[in-house]
Amino acid sequence: MGADGKKLWEFKTGGWVDSSAALGKDGTIYFGSWDKNFYAFRPDGSKKWEFKAGGEITSSPAIGGDGRIYFGSHDTHFYALAPDGKKKWDYVTSGPIISSPALGPDDRVYVTSVDGSALALNRDGSLGWRLRTGGMTESSPVIGPDGTIYVGVKNQLWAITPEGNQKWDRNVEDLIQATPIVLSNASICFETGWGVMLNIDPDRNLNWVVNGVGRGAPAVSSTGVLYLNDAIELIALPARYSLAHSPWPKFRGNLRNTGNAKDAEK
Repeated sequence: MGADGKKLWEFKTGGWVDSSAALGKDGTIYFGSWDKNFYAFRPDGSKKWEFKAGGEITSSPAIGGDGRIYFGSHDTHFYALAPDGKKKWDYVTSGPIISSPALGPDDRVYVTSVDGSALALNRDGSLGWRLRTGGMTESSPVIGPDGTIYVGVKNQLWAITPEGNQKWDRNVEDLIQATPIVLSNASICFETGWGVMLNIDPDRNLNWVVNGVGRGAPAVSSTGVLYLNDAIELIALPARYSLAHSPWPKFRGNLRNTGNAKDAEK
């Protein structure tokens, strides 16, 4: 919408769009669709290109420091595309990829697959490591200040070392579908399917808990206000801490939700 609330443009895909858009530094808008296409649009609404995957795309893309675009598909492939839409490489897993990637140092990509594995992929598409988790949810990985990767695994929050070893897990009473968020004091906030928000420290000790929230990924302001959605209300909590300074501390990577690694450097 424009400043006056009027629609600027629209484009109708051949299926639902569950993929959150990523924004390139030149303003290009990238997203996937259930029609199995991945799209790139200019800010004026004109299409730059589209890429055909072998399955539906619900994974939200991430953009590396060099402009490369990363996303997964229900076809079990994880893709890396150049800014012009040409495929650089793909990595095949044994299950659909429905979560969204996180980008670490040197554009190393962290992603999960429904086959029950968390993976680190190098910039050239080679496998850095694979960790068997026994099951995954839609929760996407995030990265703490010390490089620890956090992700929901069924009804557990897992902490994974940068080398690909399980550091610890924290059990809750329901599935963790939403993506965690890491705050500037290195604590981790995450929601369970029963509408409970927990905040734990890097050693998994409980700091606080709030009931009656939704299942979406939380957001935090630069002043330390945490925003949660319980489906019918927007809830603001005084978390006291802003977003962690790490390569990828929240869903979409940064406060502007651009999914762009360059914006996380600011």
